[in-house]
Amino acid sequence: MEHSLIEQAVIERTLRDAFDILRDASDPGTRRGNVLAMFFFKALFDIWQEQTAAYQTQYAGYPDLIQEMLGNERFVVPPEADFHALHALRHESGNGVRIDMALLALAEANDRKLRNVFQDFSFNALKFGSETQKNVMLGKLLEHFAKPELDLRPSRMGRSNMVGDVFESLLWQLAADDGKKGVESYTAPALSQLMALLMDPQPGESICDPACGTGSSLIRCAHLIREHGQSKNYALYGQEIVAGTWALARMNLYLHEEDNHRIEWGDMIANPRLTGDDGSLMRFDIVLAHLPFSVEKWALGAAEADRFGRFRHGVPPRTKSDYAFILHMIQTIKPATGRMAAIVPHGVLFRGAGEGLIRKKLIEENLLDAVIGLPEKLFYTTNIPAAMLIFRHGKSDDTVLFIDASRDFQEGKNQNLLRPQDLERVLSTYRARVPVDEYASLASREQLASNHYNLNIPRYVDPFGKKEEVDLRMLRGEREKLTLELVSLGMRMDECLTELGHE
Repeated sequence: MEHSLIEQAVIERTLRDAFDILRDASDPGTRRGNVLAMFFFKALFDIWQEQTAAYQTQYAGYPDLIQEMLGNERFVVPPEADFHALHALRHESGNGVRIDMALLALAEANDRKLRNVFQDFSFNALKFGSETQKNVMLGKLLEHFAKPELDLRPSRMGRSNMVGDVFESLLWQLAADDGKKGVESYTAPALSQLMALLMDPQPGESICDPACGTGSSLIRCAHLIREHGQSKNYALYGQEIVAGTWALARMNLYLHEEDNHRIEWGDMIANPRLTGDDGSLMRFDIVLAHLPFSVEKWALGAAEADRFGRFRHGVPPRTKSDYAFILHMIQTIKPATGRMAAIVPHGVLFRGAGEGLIRKKLIEENLLDAVIGLPEKLFYTTNIPAAMLIFRHGKSDDTVLFIDASRDFQEGKNQNLLRPQDLERVLSTYRARVPVDEYASLASREQLASNHYNLNIPRYVDPFGKKEEVDLRMLRGEREKLTLELVSLGMRMDECLTELGHE
């Protein structure tokens, strides 16, 4: 049976309308989580329905074989998780309980993949006045998801991964709509893409984001590998401290058909969860992250008693978490070939005391590869400019590349945007690793030492280029010449006034 294709923009617009249904029922973060959880549930259900129909046609008369084939699908949707049944009962009391039970049944049927994923998204816990009002609201939500615009069967998608792209796009758009609190766990897509391009992931590699948010940077790396060679021979790892965000990351990855992932929930410093069978930290080919900026209350006690060797370069100060995260990341890249990229606040480049000593040791060990200055206003959480640090084992020389990309952007309504040409300029400069006037320079270890290991970018890249030497003698001669001309003009004016009878 032929199905008309639906555009991504139509799905996104219809989903945005769904948020309005819950607008008075919860805070923005809760509302966002509940609607996206419903979207995830509906997507799995629609995929299951279409696959069931295909097997029933292909293996008509063989019910056992049909069930066996369905049992091998990526996700199993049990009868208790039937969206059509929920929709049919939408006018009866108990919508919240029924939706929660359906999500629980879906999680239990896919325990290895979906355990605890829906724990933060209870529909029965939503507040909307009386129980009757809440039931009506959830009935409207079920009606909305039954619209043709949210028929998410694969045959209606114009391309693979479109449902995943919708999910990720809505994560960013709706978070941005809700203001600063809404985007704390979201990295601008262009920044995720830039980190992925600079890390250049290859088939067979392991990739980790220890502050993964909703998983966008991991997805960008996976897409690059698949675009270049159609290979799915890679592994994605992550950790996220916020439970609801951790769950959204899992959904995001699954909707992008990224099944080979391990995303853990917890604090990367106090409770690193990505460990091997022997309890040691796992090592990865690539580690990348948009780190939380300068968290004041971080797990200092865990750092002081660390058993993983993460803080051999020094323990960061009590009120600044940045180097704690950086040192954790460095400890988790493979010793010979590992590489990492971290988005950090500019203070990381020049703050002194304990941070300065850590910075000195990292440079002396020849781990720092590049410092890239980014434009201001790339984030909703802060207007300050940020930087990207790249560390690498097995460097071919001991120089550090400085790139000042702070002036390359497009102004947006609420934030600045990185354009494709801005990303390409950074990438080509990083790969060429040669100086570019007013944009990039290479600093030797001696230069870094002479600057007391201060990495402030203007110390190494002059945004205004070389200034011409000024010839003071020539300027003095020009001034004297102009002074004589001015005197001559004054005398000539006096003569003219006299001739006109003005004494």
